[in-house]
Amino acid sequence: MKSLIVVLLILTVLSSTFVGAYAQQPQLATYRETAQILVDDKIQNQTTAFITLSSTSPLEMRVPTYLDEKIANAANVTSVAITNANSCVEGVSGQTCVIITIYNPSLVESYNITKIQTTARAIGDTLINDTNKAFLLNTQFFEVYIQPKGELSNALGTSGALAGNRTISVVYTTAQLKSSYLFDQLTSILMPTQIRNAGGFYDVAKKMSDSTNSTVTFAITPTTTNNQSLYQLQVSTHAPLKGKITSIRPLDFFGVDQLSRSSYFSGGFFPLNSIFEISVISNNDTAITNHGGDIVPTNAQGLPTDLSKAGWVFDPVSGQRVTGIYIFGTTKSATSDDLALTIGPPSQAVQPITNSTGGAQTKNTSDYSTYVIVGIVIAGGAAVYLFTRRR
Repeated sequence: MKSLIVVLLILTVLSSTFVGAYAQQPQLATYRETAQILVDDKIQNQTTAFITLSSTSPLEMRVPTYLDEKIANAANVTSVAITNANSCVEGVSGQTCVIITIYNPSLVESYNITKIQTTARAIGDTLINDTNKAFLLNTQFFEVYIQPKGELSNALGTSGALAGNRTISVVYTTAQLKSSYLFDQLTSILMPTQIRNAGGFYDVAKKMSDSTNSTVTFAITPTTTNNQSLYQLQVSTHAPLKGKITSIRPLDFFGVDQLSRSSYFSGGFFPLNSIFEISVISNNDTAITNHGGDIVPTNAQGLPTDLSKAGWVFDPVSGQRVTGIYIFGTTKSATSDDLALTIGPPSQAVQPITNSTGGAQTKNTSDYSTYVIVGIVIAGGAAVYLFTRRR
């Protein structure tokens, strides 16, 4: 089943056809900013904060065309990522990595290690020189890794195609780059000043990159949508869990007391281009029992009936994985109090607010991609290229 965010985006795309007739009709831009918190009490026993800046527009993420086309045409390549994660893969420490991920279950299941490594490296070698050139890197081949399964992906209910389920990673390494340096290097290459000077989640990501505990990752993911690629720049930090989870103040993990939207979206109504999401995974059933801000009224399918309203949509609200999405509506920011949550027993779970024609909200097993860079890919051609408008 599609995640709630994907469904919301599709609805926005469909409604954008009528923008000319209604001043407040929601639109969708190609550039998106997402803030996410993953409270993992199941596998890693830590809380991870993410800021992800993404686009499908080569004007907003300026990846050279020659590299983009090579990646798109490379056999079974699902992503090319640059990261300074301390252990980008097992066995690598204190290096900056380029990871070329190949999703080829039949090759993995051949169990012919020599064939897997030779085939994968040959694919990676066709891409690494152009990747180094585009991003001013000097990585060298390190190793080929095989990931037969992805435990965290299973816990989150995601496919694992980018998260380690039956994938092959061809890893190239170079000297470790500090997050602040790598963030500045990548954004100066990739992002126009119209975005870098517009504040919003970009400023939070830049602030996070100054932390010694931060990781910076940039990924290029080819898609089948109009031969477009999805470009995602992510900054993350980690904090160990201490004791039982009861209350969560998400903005503490970002080091800010207010989360503001980018002024890049000031020219129209783009309610789903800035999203905050929080997920809690646990070995035991738990629930969201209290929250700051409002709950957005929803219909019988659990979808918001008015995207101009700021507030929460919870789906599911209880279970071993609970998720909340905060929609900004027509507001420009959310405070620490707006985004605060309380976690407790399922019997005390918050109840949805439905409109006059709606019934009780139906829970489902939505596919939330919150841990790794897994993009939201929508119908090509429907999203608005804001940078083109502003030139």
